[in-house]
This record gives sequence, structure tokens and C-alpha cells, in this order.
Amino acid sequence: MSQTAEGPGSTSGGGAGAGLRCLVTGATGYVGGRLVPELLDAGHRVRCLARSPDRLRDHPWAGKAEVVRGDVTDADSVARAMEGVDVAYYLVHALGSGDDFEATDRRAARTFAERAAAAGVRRIVYLGGLTPAGVPEGELSPHLRSRAEVGRILLASGVPTTVLRAAVVIGSGSASFEMLRYLTERLPVMVTPSWVHTRIQPVAVRDVLRALVGSATMPREVSRTFDVGGPDILTYREMMERYARVAELPRRLILPVPMLSPGLSSHWVGLVTPVPAAIARPLTESLRHEVVCGENDIVRYVPPPPGYPLGFDDALRLALQRVREARVTTRWSSASVPGAPSDPLPTDPDWAGGSLYTDDRALGVDAPPDALWRVVEGIGGDHGWYSFPLAWAVRGWLDRLVGGVGLRRGRRDAARLRVGDSLDFWRVEEIVPGRLLRLRAEMRLPGLAWLEMYAETDDAGRTRYRQRALFHPHGLAGHAYWWSVSPFHAVVFGGMARNIARAAARAAEPPGPGPDATGS
Repeated sequence: MSQTAEGPGSTSGGGAGAGLRCLVTGATGYVGGRLVPELLDAGHRVRCLARSPDRLRDHPWAGKAEVVRGDVTDADSVARAMEGVDVAYYLVHALGSGDDFEATDRRAARTFAERAAAAGVRRIVYLGGLTPAGVPEGELSPHLRSRAEVGRILLASGVPTTVLRAAVVIGSGSASFEMLRYLTERLPVMVTPSWVHTRIQPVAVRDVLRALVGSATMPREVSRTFDVGGPDILTYREMMERYARVAELPRRLILPVPMLSPGLSSHWVGLVTPVPAAIARPLTESLRHEVVCGENDIVRYVPPPPGYPLGFDDALRLALQRVREARVTTRWSSASVPGAPSDPLPTDPDWAGGSLYTDDRALGVDAPPDALWRVVEGIGGDHGWYSFPLAWAVRGWLDRLVGGVGLRRGRRDAARLRVGDSLDFWRVEEIVPGRLLRLRAEMRLPGLAWLEMYAETDDAGRTRYRQRALFHPHGLAGHAYWWSVSPFHAVVFGGMARNIARAAARAAEPPGPGPDATGS
């Protein structure tokens, strides 16, 4: 069994068709990052197309899959990635990337479809959204409308195509699960939008992965959409009530009000949960209409094993178990935030230059380097940032107010980080175990920002902690921003360095003496 899946059993299809060459786009995202090891377990060979291949290097399966650099909007890189491919998975979406995201989705899908046909790919597999029956496309949310259009473009490619349509995906780390979890856990009394009465057919991520893997070996003559859902049809209110029961929470009081529009309710979700408004809005807009499967034909080609598809309560239990055991392999925040900076670090050899502000700190640590590194790698999330918590909290709230991700994304794993992980409002850009952690800011800023933390040994063999904050301003606003916050750096960054050093020293102290043999 692959450890990426939620629950017992295996999604491996095996048998005829095993050993296919599969191209996976979106491997840095939530579903793609879980699909790759499932395909490998099924005996397929996998190639990943990624804009930043380094973000995949620390995944447990990285040494078993080929990773190539490219972007689905770049025809040449897609063509190179398609060479020798049997099955191409399209798992990307320009969600929240601006007002023109539908045009971006359209252009990327056409490029992918054209290059797949030219390369002689045997099948395209796409995971889209379940659209409500009988609702004109013009009345759908932009998110669902774009998903539907992408499916049509891929089906028209001339390449046999499987379009899987799912509604709410329940799994540890999924945006839908996190939204449901935090709304229910944090609000014993809820004033909710009217969409809590909308009927939904949720599906476990386990069953989505099984359908994706099984689609690789569908007969060539099959080219169509398939609805994918679990056995339960529930309103969102019922989903929250059942979550409370599964999580053993007191009964929740839910008071729907009609005046909360999707826009307002997305900001409400953004305030209560780690999911920012930019991600919450398409999710809430999709709940305005009933999303229930119209057919279950997928079972003809991907028959479920005994006990599957998972019921809603079982999917919740498995997701909660993964969260409590800190075994969440991918999260909704695994994908880069739209519009996040991708420029090289200003110290890289190919950097173009320009203004660069730095704040450097270094001090000795009364602890071995490995004790210091454990503190550095454990930073953020529940451990906090070792300095002036109110200042960090205020900065997170300010970022939320301007549409940023805020400080509440937390960590995927409480103790270990890997390149590409989101870490509150940072993303891990580089990690050299035992030595360097480099974070790139994803909060809204008039410039680019990095934070570097080093565990070092000086010439005398003593442990040293070094910390460097870098800021490359954009325009006058960027310079003004740096000078407005620089008076606080001594408190925020200076305190952070001192407290990290103290925490390392405390962690290195031997445990105190316990009771003697007499128990006294």
C-alpha cells in the first residue's frame, strides 16, 4: 500500500497496461503529489512536468520519477515532456490567478491537447469539477465554468480522454476538508450562508486517486466524462454536523442567513479558517447549486474493491487520523500561491541586480549544531516564530485583509520540512539538512523577501546561529515599506535570533534527576 493514500487498501490497478509511461502535471499540488506514488505502485513509469523541479526533490518518491522543467502554457516544454508518453494527466488550474484566469486555463488546455495529439499520446486524464444538472453554464461560478470548458477542450483533442468530475474532495490537507474542519471546530455557534442547505455528493480523496489510476487503462474507444462521488448525499449543514460527531465535538448551533453572498462568505471563511478568501471564494461559489452525480458509469471501467467508495464519515475519520498522526503528505497549500514571486534569490549568480536591503544577525549558541537545527526546522506553525507573537499575528491579519494567505497555513509536518512546503506565510525555497533553511515570503509585499536561517560551526568549533532577512523593493512603495518597518527589526528579528539560540540551549540540556529507587 502506498502511504500517500487515505485509508486501507491499494489503488494499484496492476494487470494489463501496467508499465505505461505517464506524464503528470500539477505534481506539486494536492492531488498530483498523491497521484505520482500511486501510479508508481501500480507499476507505471512517471514523468512530472513542473515549473520548479526542485520543489519535488524531497518527496519520498522523487528518486523513482523523472522530473522535467516546463509550464503547461509553454508549447515547446509541453512537447518535450510528451515525448514517449502513453497517458497524460492534466491536474492544473489557474484558480485565483487574476481576472483572466479563464483565458489562462483555456490557453493551457489547448496547448496540452494539441501537443498530446501531435505526440501520439494514447489517453488524456483530467480531474475537473462536478457541475450542477440543468443549470445554464452562464450561471455557473467562473471556477466551475472554466473547469467545464477545459474538459471540453481536452475531449475535442482527438486523443481518447477521461474527464473525471468531482464535487467536494475529503482528505487530510484538502482545501474542502480544511474549510469544513475549521468552521466546525472553531465555531460552536455559526451564522452561515444559505448555501449550507445545498445538497452535495462529497468523495474521499482515496476514491479520486483510485479513479485516476484506473483511468490510465481504459479501452481506447472510451472518451467521455464520468461523475465521481461517494455514497452519501448531504447538505453542507449535515456535513458540519457529522464532522462534529466524528470529531467528538459538542453539537453545533447553525443559523443560516440569506444575506451572506459568496463574496462575503468567502471573507468570512478566510477569517475563520486557514483557507484564504482567494481560494475560499471559488469553493463557496461552487456550493450555490446542487452538485450531485448524475451517473456512476466509472464502476464499469474502475470497479471498486470491497468497502469502497468510502462513506463520508469513514473519509472524515481517516483524514482526521492522518492529521493527528502528522502524516499529511500533501496539502491544499502545496501548490504555489498565484502571483507569488519566482525571481531568483538576489545572491544567485544570475540575479539582475538592483536595490537589496538586508538584516544580518549572528550569535553563539550553547548547544550542539543538531539541537540548533531541530529548533530551526521546527519553526512556525504551533511553535511560532520565537519573537513578539503579537507582531507576527498583526502582520498575518494585515496580509489577510489585503487578500494574502495570512499566517495560518501552518505546517504540513510538525517536525520535518521539505522544499516546496508552505510554512505560514512563507514557502520553503531551499533546505540543506542540518545547515540551511531558506524561506520565500508569500505575503502581499511591494517587493520580494527571503528569510535565511543557518546552523553553523565557527573556526573554534563552537555552534553559531546566523540569520539573514533580505528584501528587494519594487518601486518607491517598496523602499518606503522597508524603512517603515526597519525600526522594529531589532525587536522582531533580534528577538527571534536570541530566542532560537535559547530554545536550542534548553533542548540540549540533560534531563533533570528523576526519583531514586525508594521513590522519594
